[in-house]
Amino acid sequence: MPEAPELHLASLLVNKVCAGVQFEGKVEKSTVSKNPEVPFSCPDYTISAVSRGKEVKLILTPVSDAAEVACIVLRFGMSGSLKFTTEDEMPKHAHLRFYTKHVPRHVLCFVDPRRFGTWVFNGPWQPGRGPCVMTEYEKFRANILSNLSDKAFDKPICEALLNQKYFNGIGNYLRSEILFRLQIPPFIPARAALETVKHQDPDEKNKGDLTLSKKIKIKKENPDLLQLCHLVPLEVVNLGGKGYEPGQTDDYTPLKKWFQCYFNPGMKSLSDRNGRRIWFQGDPGPLAPKGKKVRKQHKSVDVDLKPIKVEKTASKRKAGGDKGTPVKKEHKEEKKVGPKVDAAQRKKMGKKTENVVEEEKTRKKGERAKRVQKGKGAEEEAKGKIVRRPSHRGSALSTPRRGKAALHLPEDALTPKPRRRRLKSDIGLLAQNSPKLNLRPQRKSAVHAAEHKS
Repeated sequence: MPEAPELHLASLLVNKVCAGVQFEGKVEKSTVSKNPEVPFSCPDYTISAVSRGKEVKLILTPVSDAAEVACIVLRFGMSGSLKFTTEDEMPKHAHLRFYTKHVPRHVLCFVDPRRFGTWVFNGPWQPGRGPCVMTEYEKFRANILSNLSDKAFDKPICEALLNQKYFNGIGNYLRSEILFRLQIPPFIPARAALETVKHQDPDEKNKGDLTLSKKIKIKKENPDLLQLCHLVPLEVVNLGGKGYEPGQTDDYTPLKKWFQCYFNPGMKSLSDRNGRRIWFQGDPGPLAPKGKKVRKQHKSVDVDLKPIKVEKTASKRKAGGDKGTPVKKEHKEEKKVGPKVDAAQRKKMGKKTENVVEEEKTRKKGERAKRVQKGKGAEEEAKGKIVRRPSHRGSALSTPRRGKAALHLPEDALTPKPRRRRLKSDIGLLAQNSPKLNLRPQRKSAVHAAEHKS
């Protein structure tokens, strides 16, 4: 979610790209946006901007027309931003558009992909928000120290820093960085953390004796919690980038490098009672939510891998398919070196493997014994009872019938008949040169024909 630095950079972008540029026509709203229409139309007008906490006010000033000055208060929500592009390159989720007068036409648009942003035409700053932590530091500090008895400071300091009534402009990543620099646990009472700030304030007499340069030096060398709420957002503004410069894309690399705690490896994170995740180091504090697990951020990229050891192994290959001596060829094989194992661990691992092997052997022996015992039983059963299968070549009467069918058959049919044996022919006893005998019996018709001829 955009916070005070992002809103301030957006206002600086508008003042830079819109300086000396005239706009014309009606302010357009996209059809999909649920925000109200902007009833403003002028032949030529200029646009300037100012930020306060998590709000930006666009000031529309007519040039030649006698119309009154209008303003639009923007709240960026979760993904809002301001872009200045050509009409052809206008972003997809541009829900509020201001067109320039000159050619080629450009457009200043409010881009909000998630549609959580809102705007109010000719409205004031949101009443429930306190002074800005960046542009109204003295009012911001006085507002907090004079209202420490408020119930809002009974909560943990990490939850109180998101209260826009007192910390207008502080968001999730800013609170993590502020508390980390002071090594303040995020879940300690907010009043206890801020009362120490109140007692550290120098007396009025000492304040009068110090010059402005000395005050700034003391603030930078030993800042307290409220001073860091002012200084840390200014550091983000000085980083620049993030698409808030003309012609730049959304590059968040400088901001990611600037983070010391937020989403960094080695840091812990825990969700507060509002569901917002806070990153910290060390003990969370006595007011940490119970039953919620503390997570530790791990490295997702640039993981340090262990060195790779290259070992030479020999492979045997026959040369040209001949049955000669095998030719040895060395090739390199890469193997990752694992963690070192001491002698005690190696001995323990060896015992475990030996136990596993012995258990496997005993299991196989038991299975083998069961199979042998089962085979012996089958042989004994076969000796005691011999089962013969009936022959498929015998005649139907060779098998005895049972039941009622056996009563209607003669006694001779019940006894099996002996199988007729085939006699071998005497062809083998004849000489080799003797003519072959035609042993095939003649048919009855051929016999009668021969008798008739005779």
